Amino acid sequence: MTELKRYSITELAEFIGASFEGDGDHLIYTLASLPEATETDLAFYASSAYKKKLQSTRAGCVLLQESHKAEFNGNKLLSADPYLSYAKLTYLFRKQSKGPASIHPSAVIASDVSLGENVTIGPNVVIEQGASVGSDCSIGANSFIGEESHIGSNSTLYTGVNIYNNVHIGESCILHSGSVVGADGFGFAPSLEGWCKIYQLGGVRIGDQVEIGAGTSIDRGALDNTIIKTGVKIDNQVQIAHNVEIGEHTAIAAASAIAGSAVIGKRCKIAGCVGIVGHINITDDVHITAMSMITKSISKPGSYSSGMPMSETRSWRKNAARFNRLDDIARQLLSIKKKIKK
Repeated sequence: MTELKRYSITELAEFIGASFEGDGDHLIYTLASLPEATETDLAFYASSAYKKKLQSTRAGCVLLQESHKAEFNGNKLLSADPYLSYAKLTYLFRKQSKGPASIHPSAVIASDVSLGENVTIGPNVVIEQGASVGSDCSIGANSFIGEESHIGSNSTLYTGVNIYNNVHIGESCILHSGSVVGADGFGFAPSLEGWCKIYQLGGVRIGDQVEIGAGTSIDRGALDNTIIKTGVKIDNQVQIAHNVEIGEHTAIAAASAIAGSAVIGKRCKIAGCVGIVGHINITDDVHITAMSMITKSISKPGSYSSGMPMSETRSWRKNAARFNRLDDIARQLLSIKKKIKK
């Protein structure tokens, strides 16, 4: 059984570079929300919308901004960015199931596979010839690593991850269950006899500290590689097609789809269910709101949206009908303008 972690408020303050007020020796066992927290929990307060919950919390300590410290009388950690500090603290309280390094006897590993030190390989894992796994990696049960693929040190593949051949994954990456990296891109040439498959001859190159969500697919390149650069975070059930390139520290939320050869810049934020067509370029520092459809390149940083927000069905139907008449209305207005000028 894993020993319960506990930290004093002084230790937590040192870890995140924050100051504190109250009892520095008070022990914190875990993180919790304001309503659920007890005297051994740390909660965080980042918005005045939760002021009532702050006033009623039983938390042993609250992480908040200096400007809000008068709103809570108990032990407090003071941070300029409570949400970021909370994110850093989750590292301390994470539950680690990884035990001593071991290779399960049911794993099938080719004779020329290179394994680093302190590698854990679960049941029924298959690693094909020419592959390599760096030190301190954990490969979950039923995962597959294809020929000539490389997993960088300190990376984690959870259960049922499939890495095809010629895939390079950097250091400190996390791939969640059911993710597939290196499957064929969707390439077919039409002919009189039907569709002629275009075999995908490229690979996938993934940088360091990349996280890939459950059920996400990243296709291999047709000729050149599909490229996911360092620090990219990809949510669950995202589709990234062949030869897409994603810049450093971009984040992509669930159920988004990016078509082939699209290039996305650094530090972009792509919300859920966004569709991006192929062969376009999106510059750095672009935010795309949920359920938007991006059909052309974006050359200027900023926030972009498309689509129609929710309304009552009766109202939506009226608006949809009027939308179909916009061209006629525009022509009528143009005609009226011409008559007024005359």
